[in-house]
Amino acid sequence: MVTNRGRRVLAAVLLSVVLLTTACSPKAPSRFDQVQQESTRQKSGQAVVKNATQGSKLNQFFPTGGDGYSRVYTQEKKGFSEANLKKGGKVVAQLAISDTSSTPATASKFANSTEKIGGYPSVKQGKTQTSVLVNKYQVKVISKDPLFTASDRAAWIEKFNLDGLANLK
Repeated sequence: MVTNRGRRVLAAVLLSVVLLTTACSPKAPSRFDQVQQESTRQKSGQAVVKNATQGSKLNQFFPTGGDGYSRVYTQEKKGFSEANLKKGGKVVAQLAISDTSSTPATASKFANSTEKIGGYPSVKQGKTQTSVLVNKYQVKVISKDPLFTASDRAAWIEKFNLDGLANLK
């Protein structure tokens, strides 16, 4: 009986020691923790530059609805504003204005543009996107419905107040 009881006590003591040492030992950081720490410390490559225009200032240059279309703002943040263009309750396109001072590569794609919309250089990206560059602002229309064509996108870009946006300081 004494040896059986002794074994139980020894097992309990050993189990307690194992639990204490594993619970109190520091946990090794995961690969995700390490990446998070590195990106937090990074100063360059931040998402938005300090002098980027507030999204709320960009809203005034969006076209209003009409002819069965309605505009519904979906996102607004520093350097960017976006709205859905709806017809019959269905999203047919996304409208967006972004300040390219945070992403200079975005503006560089207009350097070799031979097309213009509303007097501003224009580019098509794939089969669903059309953009113009107005000073440092990219105005983009993205088709969300296959029936919303490249000519529809160009027409909606012209409905933006592009000249007013060009004068924004």
